[in-house]
Amino acid sequence: MIVNAQDAGAIARAAQVLADSELLGLPTETVYGLAADAASDAAVAKIFAAKGRPSDHPLIVHVAPGGQGQVPPAVAHFAAEVPDWAAALIRSFWPGPLTLILPRRAGVGLRCPSHPVAQAVLAAAAGLGVQGVAAPSANQFGRVSPTTAAHVAAEFGPGLFVLDGGACDVGIESTIVDCTRGVPVLLRPGGISRTQIEKACGMTVRSKDELAVPDPKASGTLEAHYAPKAAVRLMDARALQTAMDVLGAEIDAAPPGPPTVAVYSRTILKSRSSRILRRRMPDDPAATAQQLFAVLRAFDDDGVRLIWVETPPATPEWEGVRDRLQRAAAA
Repeated sequence: MIVNAQDAGAIARAAQVLADSELLGLPTETVYGLAADAASDAAVAKIFAAKGRPSDHPLIVHVAPGGQGQVPPAVAHFAAEVPDWAAALIRSFWPGPLTLILPRRAGVGLRCPSHPVAQAVLAAAAGLGVQGVAAPSANQFGRVSPTTAAHVAAEFGPGLFVLDGGACDVGIESTIVDCTRGVPVLLRPGGISRTQIEKACGMTVRSKDELAVPDPKASGTLEAHYAPKAAVRLMDARALQTAMDVLGAEIDAAPPGPPTVAVYSRTILKSRSSRILRRRMPDDPAATAQQLFAVLRAFDDDGVRLIWVETPPATPEWEGVRDRLQRAAAA
């Protein structure tokens, strides 16, 4: 059941769904989440069951924002402490697409989304006693994340209450920074780059591979993740053109049928084959991130078996997109 977030009473209804320990399709600026009261074991268990998510794969807790430039009050409900430099990141990027792993027994990941609908629901739910909301992406585990309400409904059917807040602005999941080791450690790149993080906290961001200490498990960090039904392969522009030249002739010689291959590239490539779908990747990394998951889903809907993607540049701005594509290709 998709409900427009602008409808009268929609926010209050959504907050009550959370207070009743039920599941909610919640829009955020990154992707749509499958939300439940983080303090309710029964509600959280429903997330794992609905997604087919392994029980040892942790969830990120979303909290309502505090005052301007302040650490949200709900953080103290989940985190044992907040280092000064982590508080600086909160003041710089919350509400926004940044998750912080903070000390709470084995650690807790906290995020404060910037989407106005998510903020309104979290605030209303807090008034009903829900201090934080666990909300992993609203899709079957390991598959392509949803960026529209229709994507969520396609994953879980009509039985789920889904708030429609429009298409997500960021389009890929939040950046995750581990704040439990005395220095910021990047566990998952996202819409906020390591350069931005370093500027905000005044410290060098370490990569998880630099430290000998085992990583805490964090959402979306498995080698294979974010995968469409079609097989994804990353190639440079020259390899893509060669592959299109070779396979295009074979495809056109085959019996009629749906498209076999889809190509997503920044470089303008040539092909005479009408059965190779082509879509141009934006030159801007933020624009690419915003549309990435929707493009992969659309290629699946077209019935292709192979998705060939031009490898993104190896620069900090493209790190989040490159991470998602590498994990999709590993599936």
